[in-house]
Amino acid sequence: MPNKARATLETLYRIFTVPEAPDSTLGLIDQAISDDVTGFLQTHIVAIERNLEEIEASFASCAIPEEPTYVSEYTEFVKANLVAQSVHTAAPGFVGHMTSALPYFMLPLARLMTALNQNLVKVETSKAFTPMERQVLGMIHHLVYRQPDAFYPPWIHNSQSALGAFCSGGTIANVTALWVARNRLFAPDGEFRGIAQEGLGRALRHRGCDGIAVFVSERGHYSFGKAADLLGLGRDHLVKVRTDENNRIDLRALRAECRRLRDENILPLALVGIAGTTETGNIDPLEALADLAAEFGCHFHVDAAWGGPTLFSDRHRSLLAGIERADSVTIDAHKQLYAPMGAGMVVFKDPTAVSAIEHHANYILRHGSKDLGSHTLEGSRPGMALLVHAGLSIIGRKGYELLIDLGIERARTFATMIRQHPDFELTSEPELNILTYRYCPRAVQQTLTEAPTDQAAAINALLDQVCQLLQKYQREAGKTFVSRTRLRTARYGEEITVLRSVLANPLTTDAILTSVLTEQCEIVQQQEIPALLQQVEALCNFR
Repeated sequence: MPNKARATLETLYRIFTVPEAPDSTLGLIDQAISDDVTGFLQTHIVAIERNLEEIEASFASCAIPEEPTYVSEYTEFVKANLVAQSVHTAAPGFVGHMTSALPYFMLPLARLMTALNQNLVKVETSKAFTPMERQVLGMIHHLVYRQPDAFYPPWIHNSQSALGAFCSGGTIANVTALWVARNRLFAPDGEFRGIAQEGLGRALRHRGCDGIAVFVSERGHYSFGKAADLLGLGRDHLVKVRTDENNRIDLRALRAECRRLRDENILPLALVGIAGTTETGNIDPLEALADLAAEFGCHFHVDAAWGGPTLFSDRHRSLLAGIERADSVTIDAHKQLYAPMGAGMVVFKDPTAVSAIEHHANYILRHGSKDLGSHTLEGSRPGMALLVHAGLSIIGRKGYELLIDLGIERARTFATMIRQHPDFELTSEPELNILTYRYCPRAVQQTLTEAPTDQAAAINALLDQVCQLLQKYQREAGKTFVSRTRLRTARYGEEITVLRSVLANPLTTDAILTSVLTEQCEIVQQQEIPALLQQVEALCNFR
């Protein structure tokens, strides 16, 4: 073997067999994170040191290095280009998206999960992790459906069934739920061998219909558009129903849409209820949706990716009344179960439902095995169930209840701050722990209540620009952060740009929320925003 090749082989051998010494760069990073993750992030993440274009320049080359290198050299690159420039999502002032601080025990368990490198597609590569994942799915199933303890022994480790599916997030969970619904609607029947075998065109002809539709509120997650595309429904048959003044699906409009589609010979595949809308945190009337689904004979799915853990709270569980009637429910563990990204789950009320999407292969996922991969869209998957199991075991029901109650209370406190501040307008009341608001001085609010339509539209267009710039400059400053979106409000009858706050981080305090508003008041005095506000004032004085 040539000397160069031998040197390369020896380097590779070292990479796979010799761990980094504790005093190496990687070892020191690992130890620092283990000792104090919050302190490590605060010390090493440099807010807005470089803009996105400058960061992109560090990743511009597409040439793959020819030779192996030392891990320590690579970790220097990681420190400078990834760690220093990452978003500090765990910061208590980062209240704009559905990410939060992680419990400290997640870090060593995540390293253990990586070291074990189990593949949950198959028992042969996850002998202990497969039963644990089945248990986690059973725990979430019990949280949602409250079945008696005696219900679970026949199902939890049954090779012919699964109480749900573990996946990388809410998108795959929602796709899986509608996949099951579609295949059950077009199940084998006589000579028809089912949609999985014969395809959508043959299935529609068999049922004598021209299409199938899914109904969801206009606040529904964008993943349902992907599902309609992937499952062959077509995005035109994802019916986005208007919402009421509380951002909940309008039941009268929903009924009208269902009837309209039936008149066009389109079958209702599923009604979707949202338990914690992404933009405003509101909850659809789940009991009424369950009644409608039963009336129209279709699948009832609840997307509780965000709000599902509210079921831990004795005080607030009633907000999700009717979820136990759903045929399927999505919950994201990487949201309010405080697990790392990406851990999602979908559970099914009927443990036999997943047989509609069962698939096998001779070399893996054989008939009769307990392989969870036979009921999942994804194949190879890491053992993320370990981290969810850890959270459920260590934090426990009471711990999650406290976290949920704290988040809802903090959102209400922030809403009160906004109402009492003369320069902000609350645009959606917090039902859970998400709210929206905008910069809009009280005098402008008063003018908007009396202004004719064209004047109000012109004022709101300028305020949209103010809020967009405010959010941009606050993000770039890197001290605190809120996100933004556009919502149609009952008050104005049109879409406006609003700021969005998510209060799930238990480290966020009332003082930090005060500082968010204080910083925003300072930002509106900067750069081009004062000129926009002068235009707003001029419009307000115009009669």
